[in-house]
Formats: sequence, structure tokens, C-alpha cells
Amino acid sequence: MTQTAVLQEYPTATGAFRATRIAFVHSLWHEEIVREAYAGFADEMAALGFPPGAIERFETPGAFEIPLHAQTLARTGRYAAIVAAGFVVDGGIYRHEFVAETVIRALMQVQLATETPVFSVVLTPHHFHEHEVHQKFYHGHFRVKGAEAAHACKGTLESLARLAGSV
Repeated sequence: MTQTAVLQEYPTATGAFRATRIAFVHSLWHEEIVREAYAGFADEMAALGFPPGAIERFETPGAFEIPLHAQTLARTGRYAAIVAAGFVVDGGIYRHEFVAETVIRALMQVQLATETPVFSVVLTPHHFHEHEVHQKFYHGHFRVKGAEAAHACKGTLESLARLAGSV
């Protein structure tokens, strides 16, 4: 399968075709850090040959809202893949662990129920403090994770296209 074919459309495991548009859903909590995941993803997707208009960005108030948006977007059939990005931090209570686990489980459920690949850049650091050292570290870390998600996205779309051709 050529890269151009994958960029234009890809077949799902059941043989249906979807246009290769990618939804990028991110939370606005710690927005200045989370947007770095989008920047890294978009830059790397461009380097991999995807056109700039292939990625549509959607915002949610927090990470907890990402799975519903991902599911709604997946059900439209307009997106070949969905990337989710959020930063779930320890605010001094146990809730961050619950939120992070719930979001990741829900994203997996969306992926399996809709057969639309979902990639997570929803990260939960052990300790985060809003000082310059952590800000700088997580800005860079999210950019790297966004680029890694781009490679996973491209590889998965190509793999699914090959599987659909052999099923």
C-alpha cells in the first residue's frame, strides 16, 4: 500500500472506507503544556506526508470530557483516527488517579466499540509543580509524546489498511 493511498482513505477491518482525517482532542487544563502535544503531532504528521488540513483540533474543558468527544467524533465516520491529549495532575487529592484511569479505559472502549483507532497523550506525572523547571520539562515532554503519537497513528492506519486488504 502506498503512502498516498493511506493519506486519502483507509479501509476498516470490516471493509468500510473512511477518509483520512484525524481528530485531535485536547483538554484546556494546563493548556499551555497540552498544546505542545498538538504542535508535536501536527509537525510530525506534516513530516510524514500528511497534509496540514488532515488534522482537526477539538477542545474540552478537562481530561474527563475527552472520551465523550472522542466517541462522538468516531461515530461520525469522518475520522480515520483520534488523538487525545490531556494533563492530569496531582492536586493533592486522590482524584487525579481516578480521572487518569477512567479516561484511558474510556478511550480504549471508544476504540474497540467504533473500530476507530484512538491514541492517548493523556499523561499523569507523579509530581508536578508549577515552577519553571517543571513547566519547561513538560512542555518538551508533551511535544515529544505528540510526535510519537504521529508515528503510532501513521503505523496503525497502514497496518489496518493491510489487514482490511487481507480479511
